Amino acid sequence: MIALLADQKNRRLEKQADDSPLLAAVPGPVYPLQDYVTYWLTFNEINMILHAPFMGAGIVFREGEDENKIKYQAAHHELVASALATRMAHEINGNNKVGCMFAAGSVYPYSCNPMDVWEALQTEQENYFFVDVQARGYYPSYAVARLQTKNCLPAMAPEDGEVLRNHTVDFISFSYYNSRCVAAPGSGRQEAEGNLFRSVKNPYLTFSDWGWPIDPLGLRITLNQVYDRYQKPTFLVENGFGAVDEPDGTGYVEDDYRIDYLREHIRAMKAAVEEDGVDLMGYTSWGCIDLVSASSGEMKKRYGFIYVDKQDDGSGTYARTPKKSFYWYQKVIRSNGEELD
Repeated sequence: MIALLADQKNRRLEKQADDSPLLAAVPGPVYPLQDYVTYWLTFNEINMILHAPFMGAGIVFREGEDENKIKYQAAHHELVASALATRMAHEINGNNKVGCMFAAGSVYPYSCNPMDVWEALQTEQENYFFVDVQARGYYPSYAVARLQTKNCLPAMAPEDGEVLRNHTVDFISFSYYNSRCVAAPGSGRQEAEGNLFRSVKNPYLTFSDWGWPIDPLGLRITLNQVYDRYQKPTFLVENGFGAVDEPDGTGYVEDDYRIDYLREHIRAMKAAVEEDGVDLMGYTSWGCIDLVSASSGEMKKRYGFIYVDKQDDGSGTYARTPKKSFYWYQKVIRSNGEELD
């Protein structure tokens, strides 16, 4: 993510500063990137702490611990840390803009049965909870009530409320891969496959090799919902298609399925901006090059524009070959999204 890459470069530059007599003579802390990087994110997909606590926050539970209580306490520390980082970024450079980041995707009720609609509402509130705090500056009433009922309301330092209230984020960034569909517990609806979020199978959508629904219109819906909810600029920082790629003898992959996915999602994004008035700062796809999938731990679930000759069993040469989507996406970014065919 943006902040991570900047932090890595920052550490390298700080070492250079330590070795430089000129920079070493400058009083106070040195922030070599302060005049070059002005867009920052604090925590990546902060809501993933509830669904994949080790991957999302490095949490390992001991036997007998109240896992929900620990997750929400850890999340509270992240929320306060995010607010403090936002304050620091604004103090270092008044032009800095700091955003939150969450795993997004509209939640559809499986039917118009009020029980399904209620389940969808509660699921969306859970998904937005941490962003509500980061964007609005306080714990929403629905979250306080439910956490008290579950005996999971985090312990808070006296100054935490003021920190959260005074240092909200400047923009809302998120990842979008698919929408979700939920039904009331015990409904017997078929569960969807391969996703970290609980979902039932949406009968109106097609699915990827890993069972993820393909829903470009869902992106437009999500953009509208996020912007309506917060009235802050949005930034789509992850969007892509994981698939089994079959290279030819030269390593080239003709991945029209990935091009189709990205094309339709970019069109949906453009419609949200041009027809719905959504304030969208930018778009970055996932990802540039094949790498191990975080959700499944597999190399064969590929997202990149560049094929990497490495397999799940460890075989392969690491040779890198641009896919068909690589050349297509060159045209897309060169034309700022105007050339999509």
